[in-house]
Amino acid sequence: CAICSDPRRDPHLLCVVADVADLWALERAGVFRGRYHVLGGALSALDGITPERLSVAPLLERVKSGVDEVILAMNATVEGQTTAHYLMDMLGGMKVTRLAHGVPVGGELDYLDEGTLSAAFKARRAL
Repeated sequence: CAICSDPRRDPHLLCVVADVADLWALERAGVFRGRYHVLGGALSALDGITPERLSVAPLLERVKSGVDEVILAMNATVEGQTTAHYLMDMLGGMKVTRLAHGVPVGGELDYLDEGTLSAAFKARRAL
């Protein structure tokens, strides 16, 4: 892809997303200057989406070519979290990080669901 072949991008950082829409959301935000890997979906037992139906094998091959960090940018859904856990197991000794979860910028606490509030409390940090 044009983004991944851009020589100005860091080839040592690989951001894994479920689909192309997620890639473009990150690009619009302008927060990532590495390369991407699109899985083609997220694991879902109910929908019959198994690891074999996703682009997992090519991901595992790609990380062997000098990738220092894999960033899992999965949706904060059951399927996204299941996929992230599966990939963390498959990537074994690699440095694997995930996007933070919690209170969105401009968010008001009384409008947030319990899962978001719980994630925000678990991920709190010192100022």
